[in-house]
Amino acid sequence: MKKKLLTFININLGVLLVAINVHFFLSPNHLATGGVSGLSIVLNHLMPSISIGVFMIIANVALFIIGIIFLGFSFGTKTIYASFALSGMVWVLEQVAPLSHALSDDILIQLIIGQCIAASGMAIVFNQRASTGGTDILAMILNKYFSIEIGKAVLFSDLLIALSSTFIFGPKVGMYAFFGVILNGLVIDYMLQKFNTNKEVVIISKYSNEIRSYIVQELGKGATIHTAKGAYNFEEKEVITTILGRKEFSKLKHYIISVDRKAFITVHNMNEILGQNFKRLA
Repeated sequence: MKKKLLTFININLGVLLVAINVHFFLSPNHLATGGVSGLSIVLNHLMPSISIGVFMIIANVALFIIGIIFLGFSFGTKTIYASFALSGMVWVLEQVAPLSHALSDDILIQLIIGQCIAASGMAIVFNQRASTGGTDILAMILNKYFSIEIGKAVLFSDLLIALSSTFIFGPKVGMYAFFGVILNGLVIDYMLQKFNTNKEVVIISKYSNEIRSYIVQELGKGATIHTAKGAYNFEEKEVITTILGRKEFSKLKHYIISVDRKAFITVHNMNEILGQNFKRLA
C-alpha cells in the first residue's frame, strides 16, 4: 500500500511539472512542442473559445478510442490516469492562474526553462512505468503496423505537430518548437539516467565471505562470486560482482573500508540493466 501511494504521489508530481510547462511557458508563447499539449495549443489558436485543457481531454479520449480499435486494451491504468490528470491539471491552472501574456519577452529562455521542468516531470512519470499517453498511442500504432521504432515514431509525430505550428504561428515560433522537441528528448534521457543510475561493483578481498554476507543480508542485494587467478603470483582469489544503487554502494564502501583497507574495488556506471529484479525484458 505504501509503495502504491508513493507511485501515485510521484505520478501526480511529474504530471504537475508537465502541466506547469504547458500553461506558463508553452501556451502563452504558442510553442507547440509536440504531444497532445502541442496539438491543443494549435487547435486553441484556431478555436480560442475552447481552452487548451478541454482540447487535451478531447484529444486524449479520441486517441484512446483509436488505440483500443487498433491495439486493443493494451494501456496500463497508470498511463490512462496520467494522461487525463495532465489534461485536468492544465484546465485547473487555466482557471486558477489565467495568463493574458507571456512571462517574458525572451522566448528562448522560457522554452529552455519550461522544457527542463516538463522533461523532469516526464522522467518521474516514466520512472513509475507510466507515460502521459497522447501521441505515444500513435507511436505504438506505427510500431505495430509499420515496424517503426517507438522512439522514432514519437519523434516523428512531435515534429509533425511542431511543423504545423510553423504554418499557424510563423517560422520563428516553429523553429523554437522544433528546438523544444529535441531539447525535451535530450533532457528526458538525461534525467532517466540520473533516476536509474546503478553501479556494477567488482570486489577482490581476502574478507570476501564477510563482504558477501553484508551485501546479501544487510543490503538485501544479490551478488555473483567467481574465482580468478592473479597474474603476478598465480594466487587464486574470489571476485564478487554486484549491482547497487548509489546509496547501497556508499554503505558497502564504508563497510569494506572498515574490514579491509587493502581491498581492490572497481566501479562502473550502468546505463540500463534488464532482467530479474531490474527492468523487465518486455
